[in-house]
Amino acid sequence: MSSRGPGRPRIPLPWAAALLLALGVERALALPEICIQCPGRVRNLSEVALYCKQTPELMLYSRCCLNQKGTILGLDLQNCSLKDLGPNFLQAHTAIIIDLQANPLKDDLANTFHGFIQLQTLILPQDVSCPGGINAWNTVTFYTNNQICQGQRNLCNSSADTEICPENGSCVPDGPGLLQCVCADGFHGYKCMRQGSFSLLMFFGILGSTTLSISILLWGTQRRKAS
Repeated sequence: MSSRGPGRPRIPLPWAAALLLALGVERALALPEICIQCPGRVRNLSEVALYCKQTPELMLYSRCCLNQKGTILGLDLQNCSLKDLGPNFLQAHTAIIIDLQANPLKDDLANTFHGFIQLQTLILPQDVSCPGGINAWNTVTFYTNNQICQGQRNLCNSSADTEICPENGSCVPDGPGLLQCVCADGFHGYKCMRQGSFSLLMFFGILGSTTLSISILLWGTQRRKAS
């Protein structure tokens, strides 16, 4: 026998639970600006939506696929009339899949993806090159209206780059086609040749004395001109 009152609509339990979960998460998370930079939501059949639906813990909000901590794992900005990606795009550096097709983007994304070390699938307009070039990806597939850059390569594993870092430094990836050298513990400075901890006291002491000297010189110069 149902305890439902007369005239009250019956909400299926799975939908009700999903609604409560969505409301709770939406209140708890501060949605990154990049997720709402473009109007609308992720299309149900987009690659980002399909990726997001593969894992129950992931959720679609506006243009993003987020985990329960609010970390961006997918970003769909297709058909947003974007000529450049803007400063908020860095908020998506944790993304695994990004869709930028159907945008009038400039064909120069080489330095846009600094820090995007987890990116594995990037969908671009057909006339925009994959950042880092074809050598930065395992596969680059061309279609009529877009191209897909897939499987970001770690250039630090390339034999051509084995000697790019100094003896006391190590190579780490920094995005598609990008890498950086990190000094080993106990080393710092040019080519990681200085040993020991970096002295902040000495650094700020030299900086302060230099600034004071320049200020006194400028003050004296201005006084001579005034007199």
